[in-house]
Amino acid sequence: MDESALTKGQLRKLNALKKSVGDDIGTKAFSKWLNTLPKKDAIKVDPVAVKLQAALSGLASDASVRLGNKGYSIKRAKGKGASDFVISKIA
Repeated sequence: MDESALTKGQLRKLNALKKSVGDDIGTKAFSKWLNTLPKKDAIKVDPVAVKLQAALSGLASDASVRLGNKGYSIKRAKGKGASDFVISKIA
């Protein structure tokens, strides 16, 4: 097992397992635990960002829409009965 590729927390877990149950059993238990972790290769896509992109995709070729260098901030409106969005330019 390549210990240089492990994170700091993983090294602590490995060393604790080795110390508590022995080197051989601790290494085997750690490798089984490490194989059960989800892989980080998959890129998670934000569903809200996908919906915003789909809603604004029609304006991509419109020259009159300019977002500026810093863009805009979109927030949900607050208050009683508020069901709208507040859009403000980032200064």
